[in-house]
Amino acid sequence: MNRFSDLYRRWVIRHPWPVLALLILSISYFSWHAKDFRLDASADSLLLEDDLDLKVFRELSERYESSGFLVVAVTPRDALFSRSTLEGIDELSRALAKIDGIDSVNSLLDVPLLAQGQGSLTELASGYRTLRDADVDLEKAKSELVSSPVFSELVISADGATTALRLTVRPQPAFETLQSERRRLSLAIREGDRTASTNAQFEQVSIAYQEMKDQTDQANHQMIKTIRATLRAHESLGRLVLGGVSMIADDMITFIQSDLVKFGTGVFLFLVIMLAVIFRSVRWVVLPLASCVYAGVTMIGLLGVAGWQVTVISSNFISLMLILTMSMTVHLIVRYRQFAADHGEWTHDESLFATMAKMVWPCLYTALTTILAFGSLVLSSIKPVIDFGWMMSLGLVVTFLTSFLFFPAIAAVMGAPGRASQQGAPGTRMTAWLSRLSAERGAWVVSISLIAAALGGVGISRLEVENSFINYFGKDTEIYQGLELIDRQLGGTTPLDVLIKFDSQTPPSDQASGGGDSELDLLLGSVSQGDPVDYWFTPQKIKTVSDAHDFLASRYGVGHVLSLASLIRVGESVTQESFDSFQLAVLYKRMPEDLKEALLTPYVSIDANEVRLTARVKDSLPDLRRDDLLREIRAGLEDDLGLSAEQVQISGLVVLYNNMLQSLFESQILSLGVVMLGIAAMLLVLFRSIKLAIIGIVPNLLAAVIILGAMGWSNIPLDMMTITIASITLGIAVDNSIHYLYRFRSELPRLQDYVSTLHYCHANIGRAIFYTAITIIVGFSILVLSNFLPTIFFGLLTALGMAIALLASLTLLPRLILMTRPF
Repeated sequence: MNRFSDLYRRWVIRHPWPVLALLILSISYFSWHAKDFRLDASADSLLLEDDLDLKVFRELSERYESSGFLVVAVTPRDALFSRSTLEGIDELSRALAKIDGIDSVNSLLDVPLLAQGQGSLTELASGYRTLRDADVDLEKAKSELVSSPVFSELVISADGATTALRLTVRPQPAFETLQSERRRLSLAIREGDRTASTNAQFEQVSIAYQEMKDQTDQANHQMIKTIRATLRAHESLGRLVLGGVSMIADDMITFIQSDLVKFGTGVFLFLVIMLAVIFRSVRWVVLPLASCVYAGVTMIGLLGVAGWQVTVISSNFISLMLILTMSMTVHLIVRYRQFAADHGEWTHDESLFATMAKMVWPCLYTALTTILAFGSLVLSSIKPVIDFGWMMSLGLVVTFLTSFLFFPAIAAVMGAPGRASQQGAPGTRMTAWLSRLSAERGAWVVSISLIAAALGGVGISRLEVENSFINYFGKDTEIYQGLELIDRQLGGTTPLDVLIKFDSQTPPSDQASGGGDSELDLLLGSVSQGDPVDYWFTPQKIKTVSDAHDFLASRYGVGHVLSLASLIRVGESVTQESFDSFQLAVLYKRMPEDLKEALLTPYVSIDANEVRLTARVKDSLPDLRRDDLLREIRAGLEDDLGLSAEQVQISGLVVLYNNMLQSLFESQILSLGVVMLGIAAMLLVLFRSIKLAIIGIVPNLLAAVIILGAMGWSNIPLDMMTITIASITLGIAVDNSIHYLYRFRSELPRLQDYVSTLHYCHANIGRAIFYTAITIIVGFSILVLSNFLPTIFFGLLTALGMAIALLASLTLLPRLILMTRPF
């Protein structure tokens, strides 16, 4: 250590130019790679790692060829079923269909009107009419569509006032192939196939995938931009709201870009003001800011080199990097100024070296505890949370190296500050008052802490994970408005699929022992030979589908349901007679392909011997309990309908979203437990005392308990952002305890009195803690500028947690020291 200390003194303090040259080369390299910095708002960024339901969901999407689409909800100014409105919808549809990237547009005018003709359903399906026909009875068409088992709440609201245009996005087969191959290779690597060949192939595919993804995202952004311009040009038609996954993904990227700029700019401006107020010196404003910029640019370049993409969860990483770098730098400045004031005979280099030597261990341990806090997030099953944990852990390494290489090297080059800059930091009445409170009102401090902990514990018992995706966005955003309108008027937003698999069966000709033909064979003649369609539609299957359809539609929170039963009921409403298996088989064969793809193919797979029921959950219902709903659906299908567990498969985005929500409790407990144990171990190593380890963690654990309790009392649910608050608060706030305990231990032998040492520490390290805490509190508060509500809650609650931790560190911690006399 002495040899390392001599080298550090020589090459960082006395002869810093070689180190600075290396640092300049380093930041130049990372600045170049900042161009590879990427944002990600895809659905994959909000999913659980290794979720078995995700595999089922993707297989189901491939089997039923689910295509991407956008929805334009139209609430016209005039009556919907008027010729002028229908002409306006047709004009809008044709304009949207011309947009590059849109494959087709289906509107109310394309819906088959089966009740407008006469004959069997098979005959009507072969020559149906639509609202494009001039002689269609509009009132009769409205009555049919509003009451239709298929189209009501799909293309038209139940009150007949709102309609939806479905914009099918042009498929990207090359991109989808690359995406599937990348997922396959990633899964193979995670399962243990880490050969050089597999890794090289994954790297090659990932590069091609990223290039094509950038092109696809850009094309999607341009498409959304053009759609919105088209909607603005047709505003005279009525209220037009855009919705859909592609639009949400594009807006999320815009939100992330906006947040990066807002957070970075806001924090930077605040730091300039704060440094100017505290230190009143240009040197002590420029030097910390230069360190922050160096750390921030280096981190952006590192993310570009590593290929890590920033999601909405990690969009605040720049502001966090600025805050944490500034926090460490302020501690160094305060310590330097104290040395300069107390030892006027020392040279600038001696004061600078003494500062770095005295601060390296407390700063190292504070960096390690904060790394532990962020690192615990990798134990989560949620991909963006995992990435955020890795990013900030790496960021803390960059912050520490910047503070102990870049900062002292620049300070050494700048030379000794003027006399004004060497004066002690301006005093604060707050730290003096907290010092007296800790020494003279200890019983009050402990009593209030115990009451706050008890209330926090009760609040924690009230925590929930139920949350709605729609509530992640402000009510003035188009995402919220689109989701709300579709959710309430057009049958729900979040897709839910139920697959029912039937037992295998043999053709009727193989089942009869006497070799006689069945009734179906006689009706179809030679057509039935070997064609599974002829014997697949049995009365028992039709009844099972119908019962499952009715059961699903009767559940609270479930909106519009579509299945084979929907088509059967349309047929029965048109022909006014029951629909049998023979008619279904004939209809399946003779129905036009476009109509079959819309009404039959998505809900029946004869080859797989299964049926699919699709529903949409009303995500905006405030009292919806998704986990209870999914359990209720499975139990009902098995108990009430007599289906076995193997026959039923529940899938869809609502299942994936619920899985993510349900993992939050486990992730919260696991990450918080790891942070507590890790911090206790580090304090034990640093101070070599179990008593000090306990004393050091109690004030910060109190802050975490109060914050989680406040969330429970305020009915703020755990989500992808708020799940990280307790661990991060604990990890960052413990820095205060480490600095205070470390300083208290070093000053006590000199002052020989606990109370005197307490007052001295409050007047010195207490001020540094106060400054850094204010930096962190205001820095996190700037996150309220986000468009993403979980980020706003994260910022406010973490700021509140840091404020509580500050008070606890300067009241409860010193009181515990006086009570236990640990040194």
